[in-house]
Amino acid sequence: MIRHLLWDLDGTLFDTYPAITYAISKSLNELGGTMALNMIDGLARQSIGHCLETLAARFKLDPNLLHARYVENYRKLSPANQAPFPGAREICAFVHQNGGRNIIITHREIEPCHILLETHKMSALFDDIFSTEQGYPRKPSPEMILTALSKYDLNPAETLMVGDRALDIQAGQAAGVRTCLFGTAYLSVAAEFHVQHLSEILGQIFPGTT
Repeated sequence: MIRHLLWDLDGTLFDTYPAITYAISKSLNELGGTMALNMIDGLARQSIGHCLETLAARFKLDPNLLHARYVENYRKLSPANQAPFPGAREICAFVHQNGGRNIIITHREIEPCHILLETHKMSALFDDIFSTEQGYPRKPSPEMILTALSKYDLNPAETLMVGDRALDIQAGQAAGVRTCLFGTAYLSVAAEFHVQHLSEILGQIFPGTT
C-alpha cells in the first residue's frame, strides 16, 4: 500500500514549462539569439540548467549572463499563472488526511518552490523540499530521495515517486521506491504506474477512493 508521495515540481506538480520556456526564449532574444519555442521547451524539460548550458554553447554566450537574464525574466512572470495540474491538490490532501507525507524532490531552487506553494495555497500540504540547491546531486542520482526516506523514516515500499521525465523514474528506481510517470511521454524506462492525468492516481494507486 502506498502512503507517501515524492513529487517532481516542474511539469509534474505545477504547469510551469510554458512560463519557463517563455523566460528562456526572451532571455536568449535579448542576447541576440533565437530558437523555436518547441525546441527550447524540449531542452528545458530535460532540465533548465541543461537548456541554458546548451543555448549558451550554441550561441557562444556567457552562460552566467544567460542564466542571470533568465532568472530576472522568470521572476517577472506571475506564479498565479503557473497553476498546479488538475488533481494535484486533491491527491496531496488525501495523502495528508490518511497520515502520509508529500515531499518535493526538485532541481529548482527552494524559494520559488515556496512561492508557488504559497500562491496556490498548498504549503500546508507539503512536509519538505529537497533541492539540488542544498548540494545534492541532480537526478537520476537517488540521493535526495534516499535522504528523504531516512529523514522521515519512510518505507520505500509505501513511497511513490511521481515525475514526468526518465530521470525522475530512474532516481526513484535507484532509491528502491515505487514510481509513477505522469504525462503523455513513453519512456524506455518503465515506471510501475503511468497516468496522463494526476486525477488517475487516486483510482489507480489508491483504489476505492473514486
